[in-house]
Amino acid sequence: MEEIGLNMIEKNATWELVGRPMDKPVIGVKWVFKTKLNLDGSVQKNKARLVAKGYSQKPGVDYNETFVPVARLDTIRTLIALAAQKSWQLYQLDVKSAFLNGILKEEVYVDQPEGLVVKGSESKVYKLHKALYGLK
Repeated sequence: MEEIGLNMIEKNATWELVGRPMDKPVIGVKWVFKTKLNLDGSVQKNKARLVAKGYSQKPGVDYNETFVPVARLDTIRTLIALAAQKSWQLYQLDVKSAFLNGILKEEVYVDQPEGLVVKGSESKVYKLHKALYGLK
């Protein structure tokens, strides 16, 4: 599994293991696997990402607003054209773990990931402090 997965989740204090709440829904999680290939078709690396099954969330119950962490292409083109016109310097930044930096205001609970259930705490769930991919 790639480092950006669980290592970043743990490093950023994204969640904590707690008792299962009786009055709050618990969202499932699943692993999404991807194989990155070299130009010649050989395997460069295998990647794994843990995502929330956000499609089970209900508006007004589990969340109130949704946000998309991407910009429209025409917006980017406009900013680049403006920067060129004004002779501004541009810098590019690739944030691989940006999804883990979104602090949650709501109480959101997710199941323990398959294959990583804590022994002796099988009935517990994770309370999220920060967002996971797939959440609304």
